[in-house]
Amino acid sequence: MSAIGSLVFCTDCGSLLDGSIGDPSKILICDICGAKNKDTVPQTIVSESKPSAFPSSLRAKRSAVQTLTAEDRKTEALAQHTCAQCGRKEMYFTTVQLRSADEGSTVFYTCVCGYK
Repeated sequence: MSAIGSLVFCTDCGSLLDGSIGDPSKILICDICGAKNKDTVPQTIVSESKPSAFPSSLRAKRSAVQTLTAEDRKTEALAQHTCAQCGRKEMYFTTVQLRSADEGSTVFYTCVCGYK
């Protein structure tokens, strides 16, 4: 009979034995081969590992510090839209979902002259 943690296995065929209660005086009979095995006291095995023991590219990306430039923070796109104040033919725009998901996004236009 062999035990791993609180699981008890048959010594003859290696099958998992049912009914283990940790009483060494109890005999467990294997359902597969019929061998008689002694029950054992459950053994608790605790193992610990450090995150560095299992390197992960995802974990490395999550812990990496990211620095954003002004260009990275720019979320506006250029559109062919005439500015009402200066008459410029191109304006920057950005969209924001202000209401529920089943309604359209709100579009904000911004001109280089400062008009919004």
